[in-house]
Amino acid sequence: FFCHTTVINIELVAIGYRVFSANSSAACTELAKKITERLGVELGKSVVFQESNSETRVDVKESVRGQTIFIIQTIPRDVNTAIMELLVMAYALKTSCAKNIIGVIPYFPYSKQCKMRKRGSIVCKLLASMLAKAGLTHIITMDLHQKEIQGFFSFPVDNLRASPFLIQYIQEEIPDYRNAIIVAKSPAAAKRAQSYAERLRLGLAVIHGEAQCSESDMADGRHSPPCVRNTTGHTGLELPLMMAKEKPPITVVGDVGGRIAIIVDDIVDDVGDFVAAAEILKERGAYKIYIMATHGLLSADAPRLIEESAIDEVVVTNTVPHEVQKLQCPKIKTVDVSMILAEAIRRIHNGESMAYLFRNITVDD
Repeated sequence: FFCHTTVINIELVAIGYRVFSANSSAACTELAKKITERLGVELGKSVVFQESNSETRVDVKESVRGQTIFIIQTIPRDVNTAIMELLVMAYALKTSCAKNIIGVIPYFPYSKQCKMRKRGSIVCKLLASMLAKAGLTHIITMDLHQKEIQGFFSFPVDNLRASPFLIQYIQEEIPDYRNAIIVAKSPAAAKRAQSYAERLRLGLAVIHGEAQCSESDMADGRHSPPCVRNTTGHTGLELPLMMAKEKPPITVVGDVGGRIAIIVDDIVDDVGDFVAAAEILKERGAYKIYIMATHGLLSADAPRLIEESAIDEVVVTNTVPHEVQKLQCPKIKTVDVSMILAEAIRRIHNGESMAYLFRNITVDD
């Protein structure tokens, strides 16, 4: 007897990945193009558009079977349309048998609605559930409004940081930045400001008082349910009355006289608080005022208000398209963060650790 052995050479074909943009707006695809250029890949072929009745339609023009798909979705002013585009595209890829669907959402919408207020709802949790149901298996985002939002998801979330890019801008583009002081426009932003101050080795100031936004006043549901006394039946327990909150007169904790004031935050949307803070800092002796933030939503009359204010420069990243606002206000500057987003995509696809992207990042950042 003899054994006939047949050697079969099996060619292992690595499963590839594709990068798609879920935006129907040309302005919103700019970040996706920059990311694909850095990765050295082509943007996936798809068509995203609105029907005559405003329904969202997505047509994927190539096979995605068995591949890892990255969907880049930047959020324009029409937030709800962008969300529907992302959901419809994710579901289209899921039903086309994509292996993994990873959403790259630099600015996560509805992130401010992450706490219960009166009889409202935690919309951010609802959106997280919708994304999971549509087929997403992973999300890459940047500077969530609250880090606890990651707990709303049933799949991994990589919350990247823009602070290294903004700190680099401060060091390279602000003359005499050593004479600067980092400012938190409210006590709630003090931890983020402290993180910047420690890495830049600068002083810290905090604005505190009645001019600040009252977002946190109702965040804990203390006004729900309303105080209504039932005069009939059992009166229940007599709870002690809570004293009404009274904010002290506005003060600046820290010396900003003769300094460059750099206000740091995560979102610049309604700039009224920033304009008021800039006026206070000018009164206290600051001779230049910069605003540094990750997401430049710059809604409504923000460009005009910035242009007419004491603010010298507003620096934001390109997580949200704001080219129109820049044309209206030359004080608005942009920092490109496509590099870190592209590197995150590359590392996830290759199964590499993401720890390198979080080096020297503090918990409070």
